[in-house]
Amino acid sequence: MTIIQIIYWLELAGVAVFAITGALEASRRQMDVVGFVLIATFTGIGGGTVRDVITGATPVFWIRDPTWLVTCIGAAIFTYFTAHLVERRYVALIWLDALGLSLFGVTGAAIGLNLGVSPLVAIILGMITATFGGMVRDVVCNEIPLILRPEIYISCALLGASIYVLGTAILELPRGPVGAIAFFASFILRASAIKFRISFPVYKARPGREY
Repeated sequence: MTIIQIIYWLELAGVAVFAITGALEASRRQMDVVGFVLIATFTGIGGGTVRDVITGATPVFWIRDPTWLVTCIGAAIFTYFTAHLVERRYVALIWLDALGLSLFGVTGAAIGLNLGVSPLVAIILGMITATFGGMVRDVVCNEIPLILRPEIYISCALLGASIYVLGTAILELPRGPVGAIAFFASFILRASAIKFRISFPVYKARPGREY
């Protein structure tokens, strides 16, 4: 199996995971099956769509290959009939989101490198791929996006994408092991932030001067 094929299947897994998080949010909002499909699809393919539009890789990936849409629809319908079995759906959403975030941070950066962009741009593409789908999910469902909350979130995607780009594009190490290390580093950081409520210090306003 080539690296392109590996990235493809990892991306497909990431789309499925993110689509499930969208469907879980739809279940919390008590939507019908159409709402499940819409929110799941927005979440699953949102980040990759923005990445492809920015890089000019048009038509975007899900138009070239409908498998991505079928995956989102399948994940939505599956969740529609099984979400009631999950007692703490928001907790499941958060952890699945962490998994998708870590996957997409690495695969987004890998796709960027395959397109021939610079290492810095590849890292940014990894962050965009990892975060925009979840942001669309939260905005559409009237939630404060995770990316804007005072907790470590986007930094996890940055870590995974940076490790992958540094290891493969700069140090020229094997992509497979570097990708695995990047994924686990990103996921462990996000899991630690969730478990121990780790966040960066927030800005605290000071009284303004009258002169």
